[in-house]
Order: sequence, then structure tokens, then C-alpha cells
Amino acid sequence: MKSYKNSDKIPPIMIGSSTPQEWRVPLIDWDRPPWNRWTFQNIRQILPTANIKHDKNHVNDLKYNFQNIENIKFKDVNNKNLTISQMLNDTYTDGFLVHIGGHIIHESYYNGMRPDSVHIAQSVSKSVTSTVAGILIGRGLLNPNEQITHYLPELKNTAWNGATLQHVFDMTSGVKFGEEYDVRNSDIGKMDVASGWKPIPEGSNPNEHWPECVWDQMLSLKESEAEHGERFLYRSIETDVIAQAMERVTGKKLATLISEELWQPMGAEEDANITVDSAGYGLSCGGISSTLRDFARFGLLHLNNGILNGRQIIPKFWIDDIRSGKHGLDNESLREMLPNGQYRNQFWVEDKEKTTVMCIGVFGQLIYIAPEYDMVVVKFSTWPDFVSTEHKLNTLSAIHAIAKNYR
Repeated sequence: MKSYKNSDKIPPIMIGSSTPQEWRVPLIDWDRPPWNRWTFQNIRQILPTANIKHDKNHVNDLKYNFQNIENIKFKDVNNKNLTISQMLNDTYTDGFLVHIGGHIIHESYYNGMRPDSVHIAQSVSKSVTSTVAGILIGRGLLNPNEQITHYLPELKNTAWNGATLQHVFDMTSGVKFGEEYDVRNSDIGKMDVASGWKPIPEGSNPNEHWPECVWDQMLSLKESEAEHGERFLYRSIETDVIAQAMERVTGKKLATLISEELWQPMGAEEDANITVDSAGYGLSCGGISSTLRDFARFGLLHLNNGILNGRQIIPKFWIDDIRSGKHGLDNESLREMLPNGQYRNQFWVEDKEKTTVMCIGVFGQLIYIAPEYDMVVVKFSTWPDFVSTEHKLNTLSAIHAIAKNYR
């Protein structure tokens, strides 16, 4: 079985201690289909994690005004009529929330997910990390124009030597790092092992180096393939460089920083968590799990220029820089999905002429933050494939159709 849609019969994956062998999640493939339809909501049963605590005495209440959006139609990538309901099924949705004009107009759960369930966010974690880094920049603890070796001098012997923190934020350093998700011994495949996500694949070359933790992998990357700042290339480990600098200047673990600087101040309703490697490092580039509603709160904090109840939590200059800074670049792969888009500060800019930004993760994770529409959308998914341009574009078309229906 490759996977199953919400309209299909749910197979008995991990149904209990007596689960038949064929339905027990194999650790080497826990993020592959069909297993990801179960594991993405149950990371703590698969991997070691650290808690990102909320404050039960400070929960930001959300307002509701439910509307029927399921039958709204839009044109899909093949120019065929599709409804929101069909899109949600076709894109293997686990949770979908739409907040527009001050209210949640839609909130739905599938595949066994509930309002208090947490779901791994994959690379949406990058935008959460960047947001906390922006808070530290506002305090003067980090400077985006400073060389990364100022904070992490050990990286002088790596390809990051000479790169600024801003280069790393925008993924424009010249460091060579392969992001081939389906290649077990690619750089990102080795990060799966370094981060504690996967065992070393069976049959691997015994002479091949496999880093024991993410920091060890960072120290091993000594080859450059471009001048710093001359091109954009999406490489997950750049986020981990940022997080290591954050931990170095504060003396605190990333989970603690996210909790103290963001999760508690924004009034999260539930604890989140983050996967940790053998050195106790939280995987900033993809390891955060959260509820749908708490990611809506995160998106709304950005939508409202970093302010909640009169308190400036995220610096306004950082949000402005994400939306309209001059340093963001693009490449052919980015333009395939976003013809006029850019990448800036670990966020995807939908159109550089506008201010809508997105947090995107593989297998269909999304936070869509649109000042133009006064809108935040959160989507959790478990696609059968790491990436799907068709699913991405259909989801974005659906969001635009919803917005136009409520303008």
C-alpha cells in the first residue's frame, strides 16, 4: 500500500501491542507512506523529543464564526473544477483551519486527528526558529550582518567561513549540502541519521562516514560550491546553524527558547515538542510538532505585526524584513511554484510585490499568512511524496478561492 486517502478505509497501523508485524512502523521508513499517516501525529512514540511548554494560565482565546466553505469551487492545475472538500481529500489532509476577518471560519480534522493532537510540522519548524531568532536580534543578542563564525568560531574550518548570519537566514551561503530526500546517503539522508530520525541504512558502505549528531555533521561540511550571497539554494542544515548560534548566545536549549520567547507569550493552548539528537539538540529545521490551533496563533501573531494584547512579542522590523526585505533571492525550483516569489529569513514569499508569506514543510505542511486578505490558513497533511507541485498549487488555489469568497 502506497498510502490511503481520508475517504478510504484506514488500515490497522500500530493498533496496539498485538499489532501484526506487517502493520508495525519500520523506523527506517517512519516518514514514508503509508506509515506517515500515523506517525506524523505520534512522533513521541517513534523518536526522542523535548517539550516546548505553554502557559496554562495564559491562553489566547480564538474567535469563531463558522462558515460553509466545503463547496467553494476553484480551477485546479489541470483547469478542472474542484471543491474545497475534494481538495482536502485529494491532498491527504489531517487538519485544516481558516482564519479570516478576525474569526476562524473553518476548522476540520481527519485521519484520527483532534484539536489537542500535535502533528509534526517538518520545515515549518524553520519559520518558528527564525521568528525566535528575530526576537533575539531585537534584543541585540544576534546581528544578521555579523559573520556566523563570530557566534560559532568552530565553523571557521567549514564552508560557512566568511558567511554572515543573513546568508544563512536566506539560504544563500555557498555551502555544499545535498537535499535529495529519497537518497539514503545524501547529506539530508545523513542528517536523518545525525538527528536521530533514522538508523544507518542496511547495506551501507562500512567505510562511509555517518555523523553521530547534527553538530558533528555541520563540522564535516567543508566544501563550497558558490560564493556566499550569490545564489539561493534550499538546504535544511542552514536553519540548524542559526539555532546553534541562538543556543550559544543564550546558553539555553532551543526548546526552552521557543517556549519562553514565543510559545508562552503568544498564548499557546497546548505544549508543543521537538525531536532531539544524541547530543540533546532540538532539530530546528524540521522537528517541531504542534496543534493546528497553536500554529494558527503563531500565524496570527505574524499577521498582527508581532503584537498580542498590546505587547510587541516579535519585533516589527523583523516582520517587515520577512515581508519586504531586499535580500531575498529565488531560483528555478522556487519559481516553479511561485513565479514571482522569493525566500527570505526562512519564510517563503508568495509574491515579492505583496506581503503574503508562507511557512512550508514537506509532505504538505503549511501556514499561510496573508495581510492582503487579513487571513491565516494552517494545513497539516501526510502526502505520499515529500514534495508535490500539484498538491501545493491546488492548495494555494483553494486558499485564494476562499479568500475571494469572503472579501
